[in-house]
Amino acid sequence: MQQQRRRFLQMAMAAAFVPLARAAEQGTVPVSKLLETPLPAPSLHQGKHSVNDPKHDFDFFVGRWRIENQRLRHRLQQSDDWEHFEASQEMRLLPGGIGNFDDFLAPSWRPGFVGMSLRLFNPQTQLWSIYWLDNTNAGLDSAGRLMPPVVGKFENGIGIFECDDELDGKPIRVRYKWFDTDTETPRWEQAMSADQGKTWEVNWRMKMFRQ
Repeated sequence: MQQQRRRFLQMAMAAAFVPLARAAEQGTVPVSKLLETPLPAPSLHQGKHSVNDPKHDFDFFVGRWRIENQRLRHRLQQSDDWEHFEASQEMRLLPGGIGNFDDFLAPSWRPGFVGMSLRLFNPQTQLWSIYWLDNTNAGLDSAGRLMPPVVGKFENGIGIFECDDELDGKPIRVRYKWFDTDTETPRWEQAMSADQGKTWEVNWRMKMFRQ
């Protein structure tokens, strides 16, 4: 598992430098900076979100976590068949306040499966874009492009991030929700809507415990 995690973190570290590389190509960042910029060490910051500096919204999640998962097996089918499993996750910051990334390993659920959340903060819009990647399709569509991210922000301690997507060829709306992030056990939920957000079905719940 540790070897698998290291390989995935190496991939994420490479992805972390893509924005810097583009900036270097445009002449806004010296190429030498790419070689001098290490990934920041995990922060010990925890607590409420900074109203004046939302780029720190996810600092609470830096470090290693044990995760209790509840996942609906069949989505948007009026099902009540839930699976329960544990996972481990480690989150690190990207350089320059770009954002952060984590891995997601759940060998008791899917041996060999590796997932990753890549969260990028846009200082112009003050919004977060969150991409889900995994080793089944790398989070890419058939044309090799990243799948659309959920986009949003925190308000009053609650993070809401949404996007349009498809399920079984039908258009849906996807929502990520973060809450209890100022406690020792932050929680995350994923929900989907088949009626343009009028009603929502929660299909994945996570409760995190710091390691």
